[in-house]
Amino acid sequence: VQLQASGGGLVQAGDSLRLSCAASGGAFSYHAVGWFRQAPGKEREFVAVISWPGSRTSYLDSVKGRFTISRDNAKDTVYLQMNSLQPEDTGVYYCARGRSSAVSQSASEYDYWGQGTQVTVSS
Repeated sequence: VQLQASGGGLVQAGDSLRLSCAASGGAFSYHAVGWFRQAPGKEREFVAVISWPGSRTSYLDSVKGRFTISRDNAKDTVYLQMNSLQPEDTGVYYCARGRSSAVSQSASEYDYWGQGTQVTVSS
């Protein structure tokens, strides 16, 4: 199983980015998919998750109303639309495949991780 995260970059506060996470060989089928992030010097934290096939989502409180997670099951790809970005959103963003189809905010409930994509928001 390989997960490829992309879409990061350097933006200014208030800008938007859309991250993508593509899986190999149908790896997302029947699995929830989540996004986590890690800022310099901080622990990795949960950001958002979407269930299989996509009826349920869950978000970190600080990104609710700004970030939207979605999935295209035909393309085996999950997206994270990030609007109104703030400097505190800076970090490496990782996508991960859940062990089940249900949403979870716990990193231990994810079995495969992508390599991460850097998001930097300047003030």
